[in-house]
Amino acid sequence: MALPRLAVDLSGGLIRVVEGALGGPLRCGSGGTATGSLVGGRVVDAGAVATALRQLLARTEIHQNKAMIAASDAVATFRVFNFPADTSDRDVDAYVNRQLLLDPEKIEVKWADIQRGGGQRPVYAAAWDRSLIKGITEAAKLAGLEAVVVELKSACLARVAAAPSYAILDVSSDSGEIFLVDGHLPQVWHSFALSVKVGEDLTAALAAPLQSVLRFYKGRSQSMFGPSSPILVAGEPVVSPSVMSGLSKLVGHPVEPVPAPARVPTDVRHGAYLTCLGLLMRRTV
Repeated sequence: MALPRLAVDLSGGLIRVVEGALGGPLRCGSGGTATGSLVGGRVVDAGAVATALRQLLARTEIHQNKAMIAASDAVATFRVFNFPADTSDRDVDAYVNRQLLLDPEKIEVKWADIQRGGGQRPVYAAAWDRSLIKGITEAAKLAGLEAVVVELKSACLARVAAAPSYAILDVSSDSGEIFLVDGHLPQVWHSFALSVKVGEDLTAALAAPLQSVLRFYKGRSQSMFGPSSPILVAGEPVVSPSVMSGLSKLVGHPVEPVPAPARVPTDVRHGAYLTCLGLLMRRTV
C-alpha cells in the first residue's frame, strides 16, 4: 500500500484536509477561516489562514509536516495546446510564453507534455501570479507545513472520474464552480455566484451557467464532449434529485451525483472532499 500523504484544499473559504492513501483509512476534516482571510481562493491574511489550518490539523489529529495543496483556479490560468509531434521544446516554450506570459515581473509559466499520439504533441500549460501562490505557501509554512505540491483544483478534479469527458458542478451555499474535463484533461473553469434563497428551486440558477459553459466549449473543433458526457454534482449542501433531473432536461446531459473515486472508503463524504481525493490520486509529488 502507498504511504499516507496529506492533501489540503485551500481553493475556497472552507479549508478541507484529507490524510492517508487510497485503499486505506482516511482522516478527513474541514473548518472555516476568519472573515476576509481567504477570499475567492486568494490568501489575504496568511497568518489567519495558518491559524485556522493549524487548528484543523490538530482537531483531525494529523501530524504530517509535508502537504500537497489545492489552489483555486482564480489564482492562475491554464490552457491545453496541441502541436505537431515534431515540435521542439524551444518552439513550444516560445509559443506558450507568447500566449500566457503577459507580465514577466509578476507571472510565472510552466508547461508539461501530455501523452503523445496520433501525430500530436499535446501540452498542458499554466500561468500564475507569483504573489498569490506565495500567499498559499506562506500560510502553509506558518501552519507548520511544507508545501511540496501546489496544484490547481481543476487538475485535481480531472482525476476523480473514470469517464474520459465530464463536467463537475461543485455547489456551495452561495456560489458554484464548473470544471469541464475532456479527454481526461481539464479544459474549462467557470465560477458563478448563487443568489437563490433557501427553499427556492436551484434548477434555473444552475442551468444558466452550465448552458453557457457547454455552448462555449462545444464550439471547439476537437471537442469530444458529447450528449452522453455526464454532469457530476459535488459539494455541500447536496443538490436534490429533482433539481438534477430538471438540470438534465435543460442541458441535455445526464446529471447525477459524483460517484466515489476508486478505493475511497464508504464512510468518506467524497462529494465534499473531492478535491483532496484528486490530490491523493496524483502519482508523483
